[in-house]
Amino acid sequence: MELTDKIKDVLNVQTIKLELIKTAFGKPDVYLANIDPRVLMFWYLTVSILPWFTFNNTILLFIIAYTAVLAVVSRVSPLILTLLGIGIVTELFTIVIVSLVFGGGTFEATLPLLTFSMKLFIMSIASVSVFASMSPERLSDGLLSLKVPAQFSFAVSYGYRMLPILLDEYHQIFQSFRLRGKTPENHGFLKWRIVYYYILVVIKSFYPLMLNIAKRTRLTVEALEVRGFSYSLHNPEAKRVKLSYLKVSTKDYLFILTQLGILLIIWWFGNTFPS
Repeated sequence: MELTDKIKDVLNVQTIKLELIKTAFGKPDVYLANIDPRVLMFWYLTVSILPWFTFNNTILLFIIAYTAVLAVVSRVSPLILTLLGIGIVTELFTIVIVSLVFGGGTFEATLPLLTFSMKLFIMSIASVSVFASMSPERLSDGLLSLKVPAQFSFAVSYGYRMLPILLDEYHQIFQSFRLRGKTPENHGFLKWRIVYYYILVVIKSFYPLMLNIAKRTRLTVEALEVRGFSYSLHNPEAKRVKLSYLKVSTKDYLFILTQLGILLIIWWFGNTFPS
């Protein structure tokens, strides 16, 4: 019972909302949060692209270990890591089942797909390490300084901010449907009527949520336009003032050199002891 209670404490809507808020609003006290966002994006692209140039499993395994350490340093949400792990395990299980069904050798069929899965896992763990560390404003400003369209940069920041709010609003709508509804008295075999009832409530809850999103978006656009948002997006002087705090410092150069050195060592070791 104690284990069940602990699982219920972790897997509840309130915990998920808190984890999403921490992820969406960044973690200013972690190491990666103090690095220039442009440097972090450069590092992310390097780590994500590098595995696709090799089929050496030794290199891939060490890069996985390297990105996992950075994920721990970045204090990535356990919820996100759990979902990522479930996705990887499910994918591997599906690969094994498909290879058995079609009569191929399990090891021969699984190994190439396992290599592919490791590359995807590296990209996933690197992305959550980087983007969970940066605040939405720093990410948006970093994209803007790299000449990404201003509307896209703002959309990224706005999406980060809205995700926890939308989850909270959906939860309230779902609870209101439950409060005003009535669960079937006859549960049926294996409680299928209850499952069907909750599936309907989940689907119906999306309709008022979409209406609320449209209303909220309209209010946001009107408020931003009143404050001269469109003008500031395209005015060079306003952009210069907005991005003036972004400067590549000594610690950013040290971060680049350190991480590139680690990747070169991994590449050398993998080629020396290939798998």
